[in-house]
Formats: sequence, C-alpha cells, structure tokens
Amino acid sequence: MIITFLRLLPFVLPSVVHAACYEPNVAHPLPQYDSENAATYLEAAINLMESQISALLADPDYVSTSFSIEITSSKRTLWQHHHTAHVRNPSRPSIPVVNGDALYRIASLTKTFTVLGILYQHAAGNLSLDDPIPKYIEELRDAKYSNLPWKDITLRSLASQLSGIPRDCMGRDHGCFELGLPPISRHEVPNLPQCDEYGDNYEPPCTETDLLDALRTMEPTFAPNQKSTYSNIAFELLGLVLARLSNQTYESYIESAIFRPFDMMNSTFSTPPDEAGVIPLDPHYWDVDAGVQNPTGGIYSSSVDLSKYLRYILTHYNGITSALNWAHPASPADGMNSFYGIPWEIFRTDRILEGSRRAVRFITKGGALPGYFSTIMTVPEYDLGITILVAGQSKLVFKLRDLVTTTVVRAAEAIAIRQLQDRYVGRYTPSDSSLNTSFALVADARGLVVTEFMSNSTDVLKVTLPRLIQGEDKDVPWYAQLVPTLLYRDEAAQAGEKWRIVATQERVEGNGNVWDDFCSTDYGVANYAGKPLNEVILWSGDSGVVERIDLPAFKAKLVREKDGGGAESILEQDESMEL
Repeated sequence: MIITFLRLLPFVLPSVVHAACYEPNVAHPLPQYDSENAATYLEAAINLMESQISALLADPDYVSTSFSIEITSSKRTLWQHHHTAHVRNPSRPSIPVVNGDALYRIASLTKTFTVLGILYQHAAGNLSLDDPIPKYIEELRDAKYSNLPWKDITLRSLASQLSGIPRDCMGRDHGCFELGLPPISRHEVPNLPQCDEYGDNYEPPCTETDLLDALRTMEPTFAPNQKSTYSNIAFELLGLVLARLSNQTYESYIESAIFRPFDMMNSTFSTPPDEAGVIPLDPHYWDVDAGVQNPTGGIYSSSVDLSKYLRYILTHYNGITSALNWAHPASPADGMNSFYGIPWEIFRTDRILEGSRRAVRFITKGGALPGYFSTIMTVPEYDLGITILVAGQSKLVFKLRDLVTTTVVRAAEAIAIRQLQDRYVGRYTPSDSSLNTSFALVADARGLVVTEFMSNSTDVLKVTLPRLIQGEDKDVPWYAQLVPTLLYRDEAAQAGEKWRIVATQERVEGNGNVWDDFCSTDYGVANYAGKPLNEVILWSGDSGVVERIDLPAFKAKLVREKDGGGAESILEQDESMEL
C-alpha cells in the first residue's frame, strides 16, 4: 500500500508541476505590536518617517498645505503626525493647530461607508447584493430610462465599479476654449442639471430628482460586468437604496448605523464650524453641500475617527456577511497589480519588502475634492490601517503614501520575522530516542522554513515532498515553507495553530518562459489516512513559545528540544503509518 501511494505521488497534483508559485503572500501570523521588540522596530520606523517628512516639507510647494497621518493596528493607534500649513487661508480661519480631531472633506472615502451600509442590509436580509437596482429604485423600470440596461445592473456591480454606467452626471464639464472645445449655449443642451457645478457657486445642491432626470439621456460606457470603470453615479444610486430601505435619509442612516456605533463622533455630513476643520487656500470645497452626491463623497471626518473605522475593518472584513470577503478583489483594473474591490482600489506589489519579493497587498480607497486629497488603506497581512488626509497640494498625498507605506510595512515585516524567531524556531523530536524523527524550523526573510523533516529515518524533504509537489520537474529549486491558515485546532481556546507545508520555488535569474509566473494556489496537496499530508499543528505554552508540534498524517507528536538537545516531555509517535 505504501509503495503504491508513493508511485502515485507524481500524479496527485499535475496542475502545479510547472507552476512557478513563489513566496506565499501570507508568511506569518499577524504581528503583535505591543511587545518590547516591536516597540524598538516601530520607534526606528517612526524616526525615519518623521525625518523624511521634514525633508519633504522643505519644498516650498507645500507651504500652504496641512495634513494628518495616522497608523493603527486592529487594537490601537501606533503613530500619528499632523502638520499645520505655514500659509493659511486669511478669509477662512480654520483650526489653529491641526490635530487628530481636525476635520477634512474625505471625498470618495465616503463610498466605503455607503457600501458598508449595503453590506449591513444584505446581512440583515433586507436586500441581496445580486438584486437588480430597479427592484429598489422603481423609476428605473420606466421606458424613458431604457438607454441604460438597468435590469442587468445589480447592487454588487454598482458597488464594485462593474456596472458600466457613466462616471458623473452633475459636473466635470471643462472650460471649452483651453481644451479646444467649441463654445456652446445652455439652450443647446437643455437636459443638463441646474445644480452643483452647473449652478452658481455649487448652489443649489443636486437632488434625487436631478439625478434621475440626468440618467434619462445617459448611455453605458461598457456592458454590465464587462469591464471595471469608475463611477460616482453608482454610489449615489446605492445611497438612494439605503434611504428607501431604511425609511430615513441616507445621511441619518450612516450616522446611526456606522458613526455612532464606531464612536466616530466628529464625523458628519453637515458643514462643521470653520474652527473645527482644515480649510486650505481657494479653491476649496469646504462648505459645499453635496446633496444627492453625499453617498459618493460627502463626509467630513478626522484621522482619529478614520482609525476607529479602520480598526473595525481589520477585525470584521471577512465577517460582515457570508456573501463576500470585503478585502478581496472583484475585478481587474488596468495594469498588472491593480484591482477593484467593493469598492476598494487594491494594489499588490512585490517591490516593498527588503530581502524578499513576497507580494504585499494594500486595500485602499482614495478621494479628491477641490482642496482636499485623502486615502485610507488596510494591510491585512500586517494588521495595519493607514489614514492620510491632505488639505492643499494634491501631489503631497502620493509622496506621503509612498514613504509611509514603505517604512511601516518594512518595520511590520521585521517585527513579524522576529516574532517567528522568538516563538517558532527550533528543533522538535519525539521523546523516544529510538525513533529517527525530527522537524526543524528557521525564520528569515522567506518566513518560517522547514530545514529538517525526518519520519522514521525517511527524509521527507528529499523523498516525499519532491514526489508530491514537483512531479517529474526535478531541476526546479525549492524550499519547504510553513504557511499559517490562521485557524486553530481548538477555535474556542485559540489553541493549536494550523499551518500547511508548501513547496515554494526559488526565483531563478534570467528571462525564463512566458508562463513561469502562472500559479494556481493549492494548499490541499494530498491526504494520507484521511489526514492532510502537509498539515502541521503548533501548540504554544503559557509564554507563547511553541512547545509541541503535531504532524497528523505522520501520527507524530514532537516537542521542542532543550538547549543542547533532548525532548522536553514524553510524547508518543505511532509508527504504523510511516511513509
């Protein structure tokens, strides 16, 4: 039976024989930022960021720009930095010194609140993400709206930028002469709204009627679900859905469902007093009433409030509704590394870590209004949330984003690897010295790597895993890595961490083949006697250090060796199922 099983190993996973599955992007548990070692790395990162920011602000282009930056884990704020512009708006004195409670227009960050409201309604059973929008906005069933294929446009496609409907209907007309466009009088385009950017100084704000009237003459950019393209109108419609379902205004729904439960007491849709906000030089959008466009960009908020929001997201992104994981992409954007989520803008890069090309993903949302530029993001694998709010120069938000994300993620990676070294690294053996069984782990830039795996004198790394994972492709260099599933054998007690061994290919310099980067992720590998062959259970003691390792398929229970060798406690191994 054993011989037959080994002969079959090359055929278990033919789909990944030639797949270049490089560094898994989940290489360690979430970093713990409250440890003494973590404080050292964070302090160094903070000092570096503050010096980089000081150098950046030496540029005279930013003399009239204020900003707030805040970094949080799922538990607490780790760092915040605020800057007050040297040149202020003399006609609109705002907050004297910018701090964590200072209010900014956060523009399209608002879309994430609108979608969260929709997800809440889905979870409550009041709607389905896959319902077509006319189910909730009955006017769209009328033939006069037939230019757009509303029956094929669902709440999910609206929320994920896959509806194919136009971007805007309340503005974004540019001056004609500087762009080479012909002059035109209003009577030639009588269907244009008379509100917001088409009004006098953004007055009056556009209403639901203005929105629905404007939709009558619009045509699709793409067919629904064909290709992602940005739309503000999509979120205005989702805001109408929330208002109609909740029998209250959109604004009051968001305040009651999100602001108050999250203790975001400074966040609002109403124009705050000038002294509470950050008002840049003209032109700015500080006191413009967004009206029906509030669901796409109407919120005023602060870095402190947004950190509370990000802490919620970090702890709930896969638990709001069973319909989706809120951090996952919904469709590709243009480019190799960018995706749309619901409604997140997701970026994956292998250029940020030092010593590794492991991909890091950023779940972001950016926003812009005249005078205001903002971004929030989570980095789920590092338990980080980042807020950057800028009032003034638009390009500063991108420079701050680059330096902050690079520095803090590298620090978080160093903390995570150090914690792997402190908790997991070691050699594990059975108490019965007659059994030639052992399992050894090291931690470095690759993550947690298996350097030794003997099972009753069989070298699993040389005999079993190569047959199982590589098939006949003998020349591909690889190493065995442990990848956390973030699940536990005992979920209630959060004990017995479940990890999987994966064969990770080493990168080979050179041009290679076109399909070398193709990888179909598969952590299942194969079973033996009903147990996953590559499953490893790690049991920690009271100190948090791993004391025991279980290898279920191998019927092995191993314990950490004391310094100098020797198992620390008596455990048994069942030899009847050796490979």
